[in-house]
Amino acid sequence: MDLVFRALADPTRRALLDALFEEDGQTLGALVSRFEMTRIGVAKHLAVLEEAGLVATRRQGREKHHFLNAVGIRQVHDRWVSKYTEPWAAGLVGLKDELEAGSMSTTKVFEIYIRTTPDRLWHAITDPETRRRFHFGNTIESDWTPGSRYAMTHDGVDRPLVDGENLEVDPPRRLVQSFRAHWDDDAESAGTSRVTWEIEEVGDSCRLTVVHDQLPDDVSEAIHGGWPMVLSGLKTWLETGTELTTPGSLMYG
Repeated sequence: MDLVFRALADPTRRALLDALFEEDGQTLGALVSRFEMTRIGVAKHLAVLEEAGLVATRRQGREKHHFLNAVGIRQVHDRWVSKYTEPWAAGLVGLKDELEAGSMSTTKVFEIYIRTTPDRLWHAITDPETRRRFHFGNTIESDWTPGSRYAMTHDGVDRPLVDGENLEVDPPRRLVQSFRAHWDDDAESAGTSRVTWEIEEVGDSCRLTVVHDQLPDDVSEAIHGGWPMVLSGLKTWLETGTELTTPGSLMYG
């Protein structure tokens, strides 16, 4: 949490976040062109934002692209916004929503560090009962083989909320899935996108990166906006054995 506030305290770093809000997925060169600062200076500021979990990076060919990572903001929200203040906070311009809303990007990247093992993290992602604990009460069913189908369901709903194909299955490192949402007409209209789960062991923890891409330019935030809550709930469950109890995490449970 200290890293988040230290990163946000600097006006240049806030300006970098604003630049990524306007156009997500920019390279270092594109960001440097926006500031009267050396390439090294911008790179140092981006490194602070990445260390704080506010920016995530992805290599595409020889270039590294930078994306807003809303999970860090969500953790600040979950720590201090109680169930009593949530309705008031929701009526204001929430920082997480401000960072994510209106983006025309076709790729969303979310990154979080969890104190757990790769095997335990993989099990949490793929086990129906554990998935229910952190993913809005939804369960997931599949045989988890390449090319197999999966479906995410919820008690009382007579059809899958999300389904698709397991495109790559490499436990406990990488899972790539097609993603099609069915919870309402707007979700249906978004068509098929792709979700990639990448697990990297870092010391006694894991870095989990979720990339939701191949999204249409006009996609509703409802398709990708729940990932920060899901990942915060996953971290809480694996590290404490309890379910996240903030209103945002419970509203779909």
